[in-house]
Amino acid sequence: MTMWAFPVLGCALLASALLLRRRPLTALAVLLGGAAAAMALKPPVPAGTLQIVAACAADIEICYIAATRTRRVSVTGVAVASVGLLILLLAVPSPGMHPGGTAESALAPATIAVPLLTIIAWLIGNSVRQAHARAELVHAQAVAQAAMAERLRIARELHDMVAHSIGIIAIQAGSGRRVFDARPDEARDALAAIEATSRETLSGLRRMVTGLRRAGPEPEPGQAPPGPAPGLAGIDRLAATTLDAGVQVDVDWHGRREPLPADIDASAFRIIQEAVTNVVRHAGTGQCRVSISQQAGQLSIEVTDSGRGGSGAGTGYGITGMRERAALLGGDLQAGPRPGGGFCVTARLPLPAPA
Repeated sequence: MTMWAFPVLGCALLASALLLRRRPLTALAVLLGGAAAAMALKPPVPAGTLQIVAACAADIEICYIAATRTRRVSVTGVAVASVGLLILLLAVPSPGMHPGGTAESALAPATIAVPLLTIIAWLIGNSVRQAHARAELVHAQAVAQAAMAERLRIARELHDMVAHSIGIIAIQAGSGRRVFDARPDEARDALAAIEATSRETLSGLRRMVTGLRRAGPEPEPGQAPPGPAPGLAGIDRLAATTLDAGVQVDVDWHGRREPLPADIDASAFRIIQEAVTNVVRHAGTGQCRVSISQQAGQLSIEVTDSGRGGSGAGTGYGITGMRERAALLGGDLQAGPRPGGGFCVTARLPLPAPA
């Protein structure tokens, strides 16, 4: 019978390893049952050796269960392992141990060490599970923040593009309607401006949708790359469009006019575009001034008018979007009424140090 002890224990270890991933508590029971059966067959080696092997294998499984299963399952596993190992120690004493003080003195520390080692194994596995849960939480939060930032970026782009264009179209349509019978030439000019603004807006929306639908950094086969993002180079074109709406935009450049990083260039243009759109829609004046200064490691923008002014808080998303754009680049934006009348928007965007 002694020759079957090790094969029985080996089969128990193998079966337990195969069941551990799908049914961890059953795997633990199979391991303990196989160890008890192997010790009952009176192996040729001291039973203490099999007890140590069974205890080590059970603690490894407890560590795995604690790392991959819920706390309820892992705590149940700790209870099963502790009771099973204590039964192995108490019910199947090592050969050569005689009744009396020697056996009791050997078992007393073991009854303390076995549950203690099992709890230590559980603590290690539980720490691994908590670390994994924290990593997943951090990753989920990062994904959510990235999604929110992308949604805000898209919302700003749509607001800046559509609000400006619709404002121009509305003003031109109203102007054309008023002079349609008396001055048909001016009405035709208004319709031409509406057509040009609509086409430009449609082109911008198409570029945005194309960029959002791209699966990767490179365009798919047969797909045209999106057009360049707007920048300060398009200020003159913006001024011409705004002039058609009845507001003259005077642009003043100060300092150097060196190439800017793409994100700063696009954000600066969008800030100016939104500020000019607010002049067209709310200021009630026919003129505004845009001042752009690139010096002392920062890009300064100032848009002023002499219209009705306002509170600077706003009820829409225009000023809020401008402040968000500036804050994302580490800058700041101030908007409010001027002391002498009118409104002023001032933005300062830091520039990266030259290479």
